[in-house]
This record gives sequence, C-alpha cells and structure tokens, in this order.
Amino acid sequence: MQDRVVLDASDVRRTLVRIAHEIVERAGAEELAVVGIHRRGAPLAARLRDQVAELTGHEVPLGALDISFYRDDVGLRAADAQPVVRASEIEFAVDGRTIVLVDDVLYTGRTVRAAIEALFDYGRPRRVQLAVLADRGHRELPLRPDYVGKNLPTARDERVNVSVEELDGRDEVTIARGPAATDAGANGDHRSAGGAPVGRGEGE
Repeated sequence: MQDRVVLDASDVRRTLVRIAHEIVERAGAEELAVVGIHRRGAPLAARLRDQVAELTGHEVPLGALDISFYRDDVGLRAADAQPVVRASEIEFAVDGRTIVLVDDVLYTGRTVRAAIEALFDYGRPRRVQLAVLADRGHRELPLRPDYVGKNLPTARDERVNVSVEELDGRDEVTIARGPAATDAGANGDHRSAGGAPVGRGEGE
C-alpha cells in the first residue's frame, strides 16, 4: 500500500512558521531556548529557533539532546535494535529559562519523558514546553504537547514517517501500514523491507 502524504514540503514550512508565531505569543523570547531531540527533532528545532529569532530580533539559544541512555526500554531491546548514540549539545545555561523541546512525532510519550530527564541533568529550567510536528495519539504517559503542527489519529498498526530536508533531502510526513514503531526513536531511522532508510517514524 502506498504511503499517504499528510504534510508535504509547503505544509511543513507553513506549520513551522505557525508554531514559531505561537511560541512568540505564548512564551516570548526573553530567556527562551529551543532544544531538539535527536534525530529529526534537531533540525526542526533549528528552523523554529531561526523563525523565532527573525520574528523577535532576539538571539535564541539552540540545543540538541540525545536521550539514548535515558529511555526506560534500552535494556529490553534486541542487540540489533540498540540506539545509535549521538552527542547532546547544550552550550548555554538551562537554569531559569523557558525551554521548548522539539520532536517530530509524539506517540507514547516515552521519548519526551526521557528528554526531560536528560534536560534536567543540565540544570533547572523555569518551565519546559513541548512542540511536535505531528501528534499521533496512543499516549502511555500523561503528557500533552504545547504546540502541535498536526494531529494525526492513527491505528497502532500504522507508521508515521517524517522526512526532513536536512537529513532526507525533502520535507514530508506520511502514514503507512506496517509494524508499530518502537521509536527507532530519537536515535535512528525506520527502514524499508529492502533496508533503505526511510524518514524516521514516531518518536515515542
């Protein structure tokens, strides 16, 4: 079955501009920082940061988090499904700031829980907000995003694939039938049957 496109490149651009305006309206730019969750949350965070900086004229710190060892399922994964570790990049003081965490897809909430835990290892922010490009539901933890690009009601046997220009050569969000993702996570790509990388699916 062919993947169903729910956001094309122009949709993704418009969505990020809208989210940036919402961030400015609700959080302002004073003591604000934007932090992306590896992998596809990081380039989305960079775009949002640039949009917010352009709208406000303020320099907005940007960071990226790797949450590989903060997940609560690392020890339960098969050896060939262990996460790829990437460096976290938080080069600013977290204490007292409003931090907007950015991920591509919100699913069970476990990736976000891990990201919050990782973030607090760097300091104590005044508040943490969550921005996601897509929310597919099926939450297992009591988490709700503050900024949502698109709500995507899905079945558990569907897969949400996100492609971003910086990593995949295009911006696109699609829904496909397939095994439910377990978050190749903020750390890897879902792969097609032939082994070729496809856009990352749901960040749990």
